[in-house]
Amino acid sequence: MKKYLIIALFVFAGTTTLSAQQDAQYTQYMYNTISVNPAYAGSRGVLSIAALHRSQWVGLDGAPTTQTLNIHAPVSRRIGLGLSIVNDEIGNGTNQDTYFDAAFSYTIPTSEEGKLSFGLKAGGHFLNIDFSKLRNYGAESNLPNVDNKFSPNFGAGVYYHTDKFYSGLSLPNFLQTEHFDSAGTNSSSFLAEERLNIYFITGYVFDLNPNLKFKPAGLVKAVKGAPLQIDVSANFLINDKFSVGAAYRWDAAVSLLAGFQISEQLMLGLAYDKETTDLGATRFNDGSFEIFLRYEFLTRYKKVITPRFF
Repeated sequence: MKKYLIIALFVFAGTTTLSAQQDAQYTQYMYNTISVNPAYAGSRGVLSIAALHRSQWVGLDGAPTTQTLNIHAPVSRRIGLGLSIVNDEIGNGTNQDTYFDAAFSYTIPTSEEGKLSFGLKAGGHFLNIDFSKLRNYGAESNLPNVDNKFSPNFGAGVYYHTDKFYSGLSLPNFLQTEHFDSAGTNSSSFLAEERLNIYFITGYVFDLNPNLKFKPAGLVKAVKGAPLQIDVSANFLINDKFSVGAAYRWDAAVSLLAGFQISEQLMLGLAYDKETTDLGATRFNDGSFEIFLRYEFLTRYKKVITPRFF
């Protein structure tokens, strides 16, 4: 299987354009919103730190892995600030993308419960491609490596929420960056570029009884040159502590989700994806796994964290 992966990489390299891996994919997107929408910064009302790890297509050597670290908090009644770091890797370090973004949000109350936030983010992207990592599996490559090339970028988003409903639209990266071209290679066949990704996210919390809530959510992701990604999920929250549910990624995967509010400040989330494509039916693919951990700090001004469901 390793040989097939390497062959695929070189086949793509021989075409007119090689598109770099686009924005990372998450199953627990409802808890990781600030990674794609800067308007979410500060919306939880306290200093919030969240980390997520995703291992995709476990059992397939060189499959993608993703780690995120998000920190955000309100600094006044209307202003929120945040920091998001995303590391995305494929091919056992052959292709590594690292994003650093600072987020700013400004919130306007629209009603007694509703709040509308506008967000901006600015940061950059380090791209590292090392084809020498492939040399153990075949002939050495004469393709050009990329050593931590930095590309600046900026994005924007809008986010509306009440205690039970949320909806947001965002464009995390406006610039369609060409990371490197074929200069010095006497060939015009090798180019990597990052394309514009558009996200729409929404969800609602239904009170079924005093101890049970139903939380449907949805995500739509559009990027030029790739199929439209649509995720829908349905979670049940029991006693505001334990959640369990399922999700479906259109024409791609089905998922199981579970979460546990360990304490008022600490939450753990887990997800498992099983691909519904031909790749999911292969014996070397054991599915994809995610683990999410969030910790929120109490302050002298806010001794109790108001229950928030997204």
